[in-house]
Amino acid sequence: MQEPTFLILTALAAQPLHGYGIVQSVVTLSEGEVKLRPGTLYGALDRLAEQGLIEVEREEAVEGRLRRYYRLTDHGAAALSTEVRRLRRRATAAETQLNDRRGFVPGLGTA
Repeated sequence: MQEPTFLILTALAAQPLHGYGIVQSVVTLSEGEVKLRPGTLYGALDRLAEQGLIEVEREEAVEGRLRRYYRLTDHGAAALSTEVRRLRRRATAAETQLNDRRGFVPGLGTA
């Protein structure tokens, strides 16, 4: 799973959000490292909806414009959970390798 997809699904895990809310949440979750442009976001949302990972929960008109709120589906929650477990295994493997390294490891101390 690509990082933007992971972050979009994570943003929607707690509550439904509209596009701008997703963008803001992704910035917060990534500590400012990932900033989605509208074209990238809406292309990803369409793809994720086609895959059944998210769906439109509701639409509302705000200042003459349609605002769609997206929510994570059960299938999307399962996919996100699987990815979280995969990333956790990879991080554990990396920590093990770093701990086995001789000498000083920044952030982990001395071996």
